[in-house]
Amino acid sequence: MTAKKVFLDASALIAAVHSQTSGARVILKLGEAGAVQLWVGPWVLREIENVLARKAPQSKTHFALLLDRAKVSIVGEAKAGALETARAVVDYLPDAQVLAEAMAAEVDYFVSLDRKHLVGNPRGGRLPFPMGTPGDFLAWYRAQVSGEG
Repeated sequence: MTAKKVFLDASALIAAVHSQTSGARVILKLGEAGAVQLWVGPWVLREIENVLARKAPQSKTHFALLLDRAKVSIVGEAKAGALETARAVVDYLPDAQVLAEAMAAEVDYFVSLDRKHLVGNPRGGRLPFPMGTPGDFLAWYRAQVSGEG
């Protein structure tokens, strides 16, 4: 099986930084093992930089180390067409930009803990990939690996 491409938003990455036992941290460990390919975008990195600077500046080095170990790749800025598609799914521009970056990376799954704008969004079916929490992704991944998905 080809390694699945997974896009992580800021909420999932922050959860991974702050909890060694979270589903988000398990996803980073899958990336470290080469079982999945992990992706983020420039908007995600800027958001995390701002959050860590405000709330946990001591975590910046730890965060960088986690990304490096998990072999996280960075996609470029999304093109206008992808942003238009993302805006049809979510009205909040920063989240639309993040979705557009995931589309640019051509991922197989989008992981977020944002239940307000992203996870469970009724317009999410317009996206070329499923979207869910770290736990949702892990269940999806297990099904893919076992041949049930």
